[in-house]
Amino acid sequence: MTMVRQTKQRAAVVEVLQTARSHPDAGEVHALVRERLPSVSLGTVYRTLDALVRDGTVVTIERAGQATRYDYRHPGQEHHHAVCRCCGAIFDVELEALPTLPPAAFPAGFEVQGVQLEFLGVCAQCAEPSGAQPH
Repeated sequence: MTMVRQTKQRAAVVEVLQTARSHPDAGEVHALVRERLPSVSLGTVYRTLDALVRDGTVVTIERAGQATRYDYRHPGQEHHHAVCRCCGAIFDVELEALPTLPPAAFPAGFEVQGVQLEFLGVCAQCAEPSGAQPH
């Protein structure tokens, strides 16, 4: 990873993402960074998130009709996600290993550079009789 210069704003964004378990969107990251650096702008947070994504330090979780969410990639702790179709909650899924797919499963010449696996379902809270109904 080839991160550009480290600033206090960038360090604060990374720290927020490293400790967040909620997969925050840019607005949530901004609010949390402002607790440490009250003068940081939303634009700075967006630019920092974009740089972290380009660098591979952070991955995006995108859902149609919802704000993009961000997840810090802890080295050596690769994980995937489970998404509740009712409330939109995102949970980490730890997997030991993914099955290896044969080269014939991909178009000729395609080089796999990474995998983002997403499981869709209903979380325990939404599955309760008083929980939300699927969309």
